[in-house]
Amino acid sequence: MCKAILLALYGVGGMAAVVPFTALAQTATPAKSAEAPIQTLTIVGSRKINSSATETPVPVDFISVTKSAEQGGQFDLAQTLANISPSFNSTRQTGADGADLVDSAALRGLGSDQTLVLVNGKRRHTVSLVNLFGARNRGNTGTDLNAIPVMAISNIQVLRDGAAAQYGSDAIAGVLDISLKKTLGCEASFGYSQYSAGDGKNYLPSAYCGVRIGEKGVLGITAEYTDRGRSNRADPGNPRTIGDTKMTGPTVYLNGEVPNGGSDKFYFTLGAQQRKASSAAWARGGIGSDDIPSRNSAAMYPNGFVPYINGDIDDTYGIAGYRWRIGEWSADLSQTYGKNQLRYNISNTLNASIANKDLLNGGKGISPSQFDAGGFSFSQATTNLDFSRFFDGFMEGVNVAFGAEYRRENYKIFAGEAGSYNDVDGVGIGGNGGSQGFPGFQPGDRTDRNRNSVAAYADIETDVTNRFKVQTALRGERYSDFGSTLTGKLALSYKAMDAMYLRGSLSTGFRAPSLQQVFFSSTFTDFISGVPMDVVLAPNGGPVANAAGIPKLKEEKSKNYTLGLTFKPSQQLSMTADFYRIDISDRIVLSGRFDANNYPALGATLSALGVGQAQFFVNSINTRTQGLDLTASHKTDLGAGKLTTYFGANFSKTEVTKVSAPPSLKGFENVLLSERERLFIEQGGPRMKATLSFNYEQGPWSSEFKVIRYGSQTLGTFSGTENGVPNAYYEPKTSADVALTYAFNDTTKLTVGGTNIFNVKPTRQNPNETDNGFYYDSVQFGLGGAAYFVKLWKKF
Repeated sequence: MCKAILLALYGVGGMAAVVPFTALAQTATPAKSAEAPIQTLTIVGSRKINSSATETPVPVDFISVTKSAEQGGQFDLAQTLANISPSFNSTRQTGADGADLVDSAALRGLGSDQTLVLVNGKRRHTVSLVNLFGARNRGNTGTDLNAIPVMAISNIQVLRDGAAAQYGSDAIAGVLDISLKKTLGCEASFGYSQYSAGDGKNYLPSAYCGVRIGEKGVLGITAEYTDRGRSNRADPGNPRTIGDTKMTGPTVYLNGEVPNGGSDKFYFTLGAQQRKASSAAWARGGIGSDDIPSRNSAAMYPNGFVPYINGDIDDTYGIAGYRWRIGEWSADLSQTYGKNQLRYNISNTLNASIANKDLLNGGKGISPSQFDAGGFSFSQATTNLDFSRFFDGFMEGVNVAFGAEYRRENYKIFAGEAGSYNDVDGVGIGGNGGSQGFPGFQPGDRTDRNRNSVAAYADIETDVTNRFKVQTALRGERYSDFGSTLTGKLALSYKAMDAMYLRGSLSTGFRAPSLQQVFFSSTFTDFISGVPMDVVLAPNGGPVANAAGIPKLKEEKSKNYTLGLTFKPSQQLSMTADFYRIDISDRIVLSGRFDANNYPALGATLSALGVGQAQFFVNSINTRTQGLDLTASHKTDLGAGKLTTYFGANFSKTEVTKVSAPPSLKGFENVLLSERERLFIEQGGPRMKATLSFNYEQGPWSSEFKVIRYGSQTLGTFSGTENGVPNAYYEPKTSADVALTYAFNDTTKLTVGGTNIFNVKPTRQNPNETDNGFYYDSVQFGLGGAAYFVKLWKKF
């Protein structure tokens, strides 16, 4: 076994790129600093301590974000990864209510809640938001990667394989492990960007400083402030606002460790972000327009108005742990806590029923223009105890690890003020109650729910020979709300020749229904082909769900298969290829809309609520995802400089293989999963994504040119093909980024560049048939167009 310094693995030729772990492990040269603390090399998906493995039995990408922090044109983590990793997808939503405020991210075309995120190897909490609108991740929760500053990160490892048997729920598509800095020294950067259209101005000052604690301890402190302006791509004269959310707020992260003799040490992480975000809802037409007049007031907005959905997001995260030795065993005891809270304030709006009542009482027809609409929070506390030992007397060596985990979760919904949801001129008169743009949460929506789970696992990695490695894992977990589950994994790697490794894995997995999916409850206004409709999303186990015969939610189950190879014919060239298949049964989805016409049994219930439609979360489908991941990296001398080339591609196809309606909904499968909702699941992300980047360095100059190719997508329309309206087909598109950096010296760099420099936009659609009511949904790379940036980096 050998030690390695992670700093030596921060990039190939200095570029921020997805690189197969094998390439980095073999080509990197450890560089030891007299002051920097030595860190051991760890691999996500492995529990070996000071692992000497350079060939992993499952695909692991090592992503350096050092250059992105110093010189990158993408200022948040989700967009940074989306422009680096082919298997990672994230787009900024617009016209999608709360989904505009939090960027959801996912691997391999699956949902955002099927990717597990770790920070320093410890589970990170998900957001409290449930995505209800937008082309991506409908019905999913996910992890807010943008709550972590890019400047705070040393590297990210992406395990592209199912890992529920190792880490528990959510790891069906794979695992992201974000390692935070704790190196000595200080650095700062200031970035500015804006779209070529002149809006979306983005300011980002960020700083990191690593200091000593005692003689050998270290504390890394990162502080950042985000100030991103709103953008708008609506046509001139169109009252709508379509574009990036306005966002401001500070983020602070602390990360450190204090040795306690020998290899024992106390470690800790503490992060907090306060973010204020504001997105535009659908515009309400002026009096006399085609919009429903009762949803407006002539005295307030005679020419129409755009309501703004404002969110106050508070995100906190902490880890405290202790690692020590018990004889030959390594032990690790840790406590992790995370909480995400989102509270809504709706401005530039009105409660039309209040205005109408005021008018009927002889007033002018005035309503308050701003409302506290309530919100929700999710918290998670996780206790882990892990043991690991390497035995070198069995075969070529075996590492045995086992441990236990206890997790407690809480989900709350807070009601808004009465004016944000009530209908004071009578239920059913135009459906005009509540704050326009986002009706507030009602007292009946209020919830405070807990659950806990306990798990135990065993993980064995065996070097059968110096060419053949076997990894096995078994995990049992019991949840207080739906019972027990048992998952397992077998992974193999074989050195077929000096330059080639073959690898493969078989595993089972699961994802527990999130508390958000089980208990979320809301009544909201959706626009269907431009016409407003009030919809209730009924919680599992509530009266509406029970009236529809929706059963209790249970876990999703998966079977994962991978088969691949790595090929490294020289120190300059490295390639990998991995085929995969993921079968998910009892997948939880957000159902289609049920109403009195397509499901008469619910008619009376919906009428009593004063809403037109209802939908639910339900375990109703099986899916199959198949795909191929390719990576290649190459380094060469070119002229007086060095050229580093990286290519990565992901080809993925998800299909719904079965729709399983509960007994009460037999015969209503086409409503439970409509063609439109099926296409959101199958093609919410592009089925192909490829990245080709070139980085050239010569003297103080460096440059990068990156091309990203996005495959086609087909999304459903409101009218549906049965009415002769074609589905929304998005053609393949290619985006390009460029950057030029000048290093004044070793401590100062200035970068200028552009993203999507050819101003490529998604394929134009019929705005009455898209989810956001614009010419195109936020698919592939978003809808902002070309942007330009400058970034100054300074090391102290």
